[in-house]
Amino acid sequence: MKFMLTYILVPLLALFSSCSKDGGSDGPPAAAPPTDLTLTAVVSTANNGNVDFTATATNATNYEYDFGNGVFQNVPSGAITYRYPASGNYTVKVIAKNASTATINKTIIITVTVTQSLLWSDEFNIPGAPDPAKWVYDIGTGGGGWGNQELQYYTSRPENVIIEGGLLKIKSIRENFSGSTFTSARMKTQGKFEFKYGKVEVKAKVPAGVGTWAAAWALGSNITTVGWPACGELDIMEHLGRELNKVYGTLHYPGRSGGNADGNSRMINNAATEFHVYSTEWSASSVKILVDGLLIHEVANSTAIPFNHNFFLILNLAMGGNFGGPVDAGVNGGTMEVDYIRVYQ
Repeated sequence: MKFMLTYILVPLLALFSSCSKDGGSDGPPAAAPPTDLTLTAVVSTANNGNVDFTATATNATNYEYDFGNGVFQNVPSGAITYRYPASGNYTVKVIAKNASTATINKTIIITVTVTQSLLWSDEFNIPGAPDPAKWVYDIGTGGGGWGNQELQYYTSRPENVIIEGGLLKIKSIRENFSGSTFTSARMKTQGKFEFKYGKVEVKAKVPAGVGTWAAAWALGSNITTVGWPACGELDIMEHLGRELNKVYGTLHYPGRSGGNADGNSRMINNAATEFHVYSTEWSASSVKILVDGLLIHEVANSTAIPFNHNFFLILNLAMGGNFGGPVDAGVNGGTMEVDYIRVYQ
């Protein structure tokens, strides 16, 4: 009996011994949280937008960067060179991480200067028809007024579009032409020049007649496949003769198109008697629309809106329509004059 009792007690002692481990967990110890995070930035003196970032932290295995312009990136080493597409002041944040749930972050502010070069331009210095290597035309009424009930028939005739005295002149004329009561011109770079991001400048003078609708704008090059407004529309300048000196800057895209477009306006002086510079500054982080360097409207760019692919440029003068309004009976047309159009990148 004594031997049997000893035999039974041995496994019981082993069982009690195994249950005495702290916490009952067989996993590895939890990772220590990151500490002592540092972040440095060296901005290139070449003004090319390059910035060398270096983040280090004790116990960190990954670094998440927010470059301050809507762009994020995970960098395991902590060191990265990032190129900013546009000048500006940027608040950069980095978060140090590892397998633990704890993180640590640091923020710095940097100033970046990007020198842009002229990518494409038309100075309109050669008399006659606009350069066919740069421009094509929309012809006709666009199926009943180009979607806006406009009154003109677009042509490429010299009566409607010509270069004279170093200026492009787009002329609307009150005349009966193929069922329309006005003629005018709409020229575009579609298939000739298309670009993604940069700065566009249009130096122009607009007509004053009530019912005129002058515009300098851009459309997404994929309009032939996805349609409008999915392609995106960037209106650099719109001016209505019925609202003299009021300049519109607008973006159209799904959910914000037509009368619900994303835009604003600004009053200027002498829009119809003096030349002004209408421009856009377009990058992956924002789209700004300006006149003479003064902001009209700004929209934060992101992958949620269609302004991250190629666009082409358009210059036109419409008459009447839903936005232009009724044409005054005494208005027989008007002329939009353009000194130059330039694209920098």
